[in-house]
Amino acid sequence: MEFAGGQPRADGVMHGSANGRPAHVCPDFHAAIELIGRRWAGAILMALATRPHYFGELTASVPGLSDRLLSRRLRELETAGLVERSVHDGTPARVSYALTEKGRALEPALGELEEWARAWKLSS
Repeated sequence: MEFAGGQPRADGVMHGSANGRPAHVCPDFHAAIELIGRRWAGAILMALATRPHYFGELTASVPGLSDRLLSRRLRELETAGLVERSVHDGTPARVSYALTEKGRALEPALGELEEWARAWKLSS
């Protein structure tokens, strides 16, 4: 992948400037990184990429994630259109979460990031 100095690539992201001016990052790219880069958001999306989960299953899938923060992240991801919430009848009612079409479109990028993280051993 080659970058043209100060020119946007096909993905709209600006890279280093040949004329000495600062490069600019595409606002859409920045917003996406800010959303999925929030603490636990990426891990929640990865868990949901495997299948829909009930709230308790998500808590178990992502060790260290509190119920309060999981609720907050799920609301943010739902507001962004990446996750859909479904309420299932019963006593008590159960709530499950699944990726929307927009959320599933992130799966290739998340998979690439996972491969990169494993190759560079970021968990150690």
